[in-house]
Amino acid sequence: MNYSISNNAEYGEYVTGPKVINEQSRQAMREALANIRNGEYAKRFIAEGMTSYPEMTARRRLMAEHPIEVVGARLRSMMPWIKANQIVDKSKN
Repeated sequence: MNYSISNNAEYGEYVTGPKVINEQSRQAMREALANIRNGEYAKRFIAEGMTSYPEMTARRRLMAEHPIEVVGARLRSMMPWIKANQIVDKSKN
């Protein structure tokens, strides 16, 4: 895949990748996959939906307050071509 990414991204893979893709992250992915396979994730998601998504709504609100999201929203508001092509209506989702 490295042929399709920038030199910067490729270099980042070499110097940072081993720090974030390691046995600890692999174990976390194994656990996530196990929860998908055994149905625990689906049960939790369905239960969340049956109660109008309180955890997801709270996490969305927290994420929207993160400084990078606040700055991103401000920057996007300065780019009218983005709003013209907006495909997600956050008031409905």
